[in-house]
Amino acid sequence: MLQRIVTMSKYLIREYYELCEGGVCQDLLTEDEKAYVKNGGVILTGKLQEADRENGNGRQYPKNILEREIKNYQKLVEESRALGELDHPETSVVELKNVSHSITKVWWEGNNVMGKCKVLDTPSGKVLKELVNAGVKLGISSRGLGSVKESKGKTIVEDDFQLICFDFVSEPSTPDAYMMTEAKDISLDKVYNKSDRINRILNNILSD
Repeated sequence: MLQRIVTMSKYLIREYYELCEGGVCQDLLTEDEKAYVKNGGVILTGKLQEADRENGNGRQYPKNILEREIKNYQKLVEESRALGELDHPETSVVELKNVSHSITKVWWEGNNVMGKCKVLDTPSGKVLKELVNAGVKLGISSRGLGSVKESKGKTIVEDDFQLICFDFVSEPSTPDAYMMTEAKDISLDKVYNKSDRINRILNNILSD
């Protein structure tokens, strides 16, 4: 029997995950980071993404695709360019005027992508900091470009997926709060510079 696979065009894909209680997993912080937090700084930690498991939006990310994207994303982290916004814009571009935080570290724990986020002293960052201090429940949400396919009743993210950033969002009030929305601007030239694209190509070659 032939299996029917329906492939969709490329969309802006967004996912939501809850952070640790209160936004900070103390056991994930170094002593220097704990001192930074004690002096008024804010570092948020928790799960950023998960592989090989259907999420709340009904999508599943194959681990090999997420591993590739996190490897490419590491370059942005190392160059202090892994920025994110407060709330989800419907665009593939990270707007500097809206940046609230930077991702300072990402790593794997089993199928979970874990991360540390430093809240910046920007207008949006100050709002984020006040929300954290007020005990507001926050979540982290990935933003990326890609397409999906329907296979055996599951929605699978395809190999063309490219991770853009991680944004902070409030807890969705309904299961459909962060469903896939078509991108208004999907020009990857505005997301990745020439060095990033070369790095991606080299990583793909090395992984073959």
